[in-house]
Amino acid sequence: MGSTSRAAQETARPVATGRRGAVVAALMLSMALAALDSTIVSTAVPQIVGDLGGFSVFSWLFSGYLLAVTVTLPVYGKLSDTFGRKPVLIAGSVLFLLGSLLCALAWNMAALIAFRIVQGLGGGALQGTVQTLAADLYPLKERPRIQSKLSTVWAVSAVAGPGLGGLLAAYADWRWIFLVNLPVGAVALWLIVRHLHEPERAGARHARVDWAGALAVFACGGVLLTALVQGGVAWPWLSAPSLALFGAGLALVAVVVLVERRAADPIIPGWVWRRRTIAAVNLALGALGLLMVAPTVFLPTYAQSVLGLAPVAAGFVLSVWTLSWPVSAALSQHVYRRIGFRNTAMLGIGAAALILLAFPFLPYPGRAWQPTLLMLLLGAALGLFQLPLIVGVQSTVGWAERGTATASVLFCRQTGQTAGAAVFGAVANGVLAARLGGAGDLDSVTRALDSGTAPEATRRAIADAVHAVYLGASCAAALAFVVLLFLAPRKFPVLKD
Repeated sequence: MGSTSRAAQETARPVATGRRGAVVAALMLSMALAALDSTIVSTAVPQIVGDLGGFSVFSWLFSGYLLAVTVTLPVYGKLSDTFGRKPVLIAGSVLFLLGSLLCALAWNMAALIAFRIVQGLGGGALQGTVQTLAADLYPLKERPRIQSKLSTVWAVSAVAGPGLGGLLAAYADWRWIFLVNLPVGAVALWLIVRHLHEPERAGARHARVDWAGALAVFACGGVLLTALVQGGVAWPWLSAPSLALFGAGLALVAVVVLVERRAADPIIPGWVWRRRTIAAVNLALGALGLLMVAPTVFLPTYAQSVLGLAPVAAGFVLSVWTLSWPVSAALSQHVYRRIGFRNTAMLGIGAAALILLAFPFLPYPGRAWQPTLLMLLLGAALGLFQLPLIVGVQSTVGWAERGTATASVLFCRQTGQTAGAAVFGAVANGVLAARLGGAGDLDSVTRALDSGTAPEATRRAIADAVHAVYLGASCAAALAFVVLLFLAPRKFPVLKD
């Protein structure tokens, strides 16, 4: 029997817990591990490179982790629907903690990158399964409560991560950045093992896993994301390595389609894209990942190079959106209960498009409060956009499909973010080349500004480059608005709890 018919039989099947509060605490700790991991490492890069070397490849500390998380999300989502959330979350936590321990013991940069990938293989299970369990634990009317808690954890981690990483690197040792994961993860793991009790799933022991599909998805995602991450950085976009990776990726897409069509219970089932609601949310959150690159990657450079702020102050300009985002997300339930999931999300992304469009009109060089205010408003708009879509999609599927549906929207958001880094990086470098006579990219120009050797014209060129990126991000927000307007149903087909 296929997964769709099983879902009809197991609609809205709840997770039974001995103590729901203990499980929620475990989910929050797990989310903190996943959210901290990317930001806490960033400020310790100089110490890591100074100890291990490998400056030319250190970017793979982030890229390798991101790739592993992204390509494993669909696999873990399907496994959690087949065998339950608990075994997948336990396996992912153990893998993440093992990767953390190995990272702390790394002897050179190549080993550290390899162990970061191991961490990412576990991180994919943490991100997807935590979001799925949040929907399992609460009925629709109470779901914003747990989602707002998870959003708050994400916001606090995003703000605290760089500072904590800098303190550990400066006053202890960079290896403690990974060792601190062990006690936190151990507590979360213990709480899950002791307090999360799921009902026995009929047929789970004899279920057939589509390992061929999982391998094909993993290979396809890895190749295409590597092409996006390294294109224009390690090699030119039209070079032989870039073209070879994109060609291999497209061939693997065909392999994935062929394997999944023949599979009895595919890793990426066709209904993920056949259902209007899920397909529309997938595309809209892919656009969200795309537009998020503008502030997260380019705003700190703008704040330091154009506004002349110190790194700490530049980080504050970015971090204010993590204050308004969870507050807006928590309050979004009062909006979507009145006007629906789709209209609430359209309201949020429409406002985001206008806010992003306002950034290129900021005066030059401007004052720090101006982009700070825009980021505060942007966080509020995106909180109104993302959470209603995730809650809405999870509410349209039964227990046996919820892991796959949740993983699909998270996968599209992560993929959009990876694609956005590549696309907007090319846009920024193209504008710089046009303004500076065809020489330099954003990284080299920023380093010249830091050393005090660049003229005023260079600052203006950086401002123009970041303005172009924000204009592109505004177009991505408008695209998400159009997708929801024409593809998403006006009223989501919510299942009764």
